[in-house]
Amino acid sequence: MREKIEKALEKVRPALQADGGDVELVNITEEGMVQVRLQGACKGCPMSQMTLKNGIERFILKEVPDVKGVEAV
Repeated sequence: MREKIEKALEKVRPALQADGGDVELVNITEEGMVQVRLQGACKGCPMSQMTLKNGIERFILKEVPDVKGVEAV
């Protein structure tokens, strides 16, 4: 499952990097929650929660149906 999530993040990264940000996979919990760390311009950005939920989470859930959700740590 970790490999599938990493591949999904690789597809999301170019959009984040275009705005000076990035995302790092930190952990996958036993409950299926993916924990990520936003980096660069994404860290502390007022729109980061929307990016996380509407962008990163939506894409990962589509690519890896076993995932329950995505949260920033």
